[in-house]
Amino acid sequence: MNQDINIGFIGLGNVGLKIASRILKDNYNLFINDLEFNKCEKLISNGAIWCDDYQKISEKSSIIITCLPSPEAVKNVIEGKNGLVNYINRNHLWIEMSTTDENEMKRLSKLLENKNAEVLESPITGGQHRAESGNISILVSGKRKNFDRAFKLLSTIGHEILFCGKIGNASTLKIVTNFLASTNLVSLGEALMVCKKYGIDLRTAYHGIKISSGNSFVHETESRVILNGSYDVGFTMDLVCKDVNLFDKLIDKFNIPAELSKIINKIFSKGLNKYGKRSLSTSIVKILEDKCNEDLRADGFPEKLIDDNPKKRGIEIKF
Repeated sequence: MNQDINIGFIGLGNVGLKIASRILKDNYNLFINDLEFNKCEKLISNGAIWCDDYQKISEKSSIIITCLPSPEAVKNVIEGKNGLVNYINRNHLWIEMSTTDENEMKRLSKLLENKNAEVLESPITGGQHRAESGNISILVSGKRKNFDRAFKLLSTIGHEILFCGKIGNASTLKIVTNFLASTNLVSLGEALMVCKKYGIDLRTAYHGIKISSGNSFVHETESRVILNGSYDVGFTMDLVCKDVNLFDKLIDKFNIPAELSKIINKIFSKGLNKYGKRSLSTSIVKILEDKCNEDLRADGFPEKLIDDNPKKRGIEIKF
């Protein structure tokens, strides 16, 4: 809709900042808020407008995006002191782009819908490098009319966009994908260590896995910064622990006799305790490196992940 040119954005962490920058580049009016003002200075210098509180965000914007680190942070923004629920109305569409708890998402959606506002959950997936290039994937749930309303904006943010149905579906699917990525990360550390101990050059090992049935998105991205030694995937240990815990809650909710999720949860809990909340998620491999007294290093791999592809047109994935 043409009137949705005024976008509010709350939560300018590593991913949020990149999404907000994409929106600003596409000539939307962007109104921003974060707990840390210094994170916003570059956006402001590029034309974003700082808002001191959620009331101002609501007054200036018709679509409000939140991109926050935890369900608790989302809850505080929506229904905390002077939260969005006090100011939102029938003109607003709230788009929640965090990785959050599906039950909490349903509860907060009802709160805002009771104020006659519209809601979409739209978690992104694909890594910070794709968030920066605008080629990230987006999982979207809510009413189809809201998806259609937001599609132009979502196309600015990402490339492949999947409508998942009712609220809760996208959050759950995102948790599933993050669990799979986390499991893959642990298994890649073990696989590369076998190659190192056997004496296979790790560049050869990387490319061998890449052309094989064992290849994955995680291997083509996170293995590269592990082999470089920077581990810089931009995703922290506290976030991966939150995600695998949310997956584990779903396992327990449905009484699934799963074993792997408990193991992965335990492994990342050890990583958090050993390296700290803000350590990089890929540093989970260091536990194995330390125990084996080996490092998984090879020449020719990047310190940071960069998506060199030009921005691709946003498309809805249909099947």
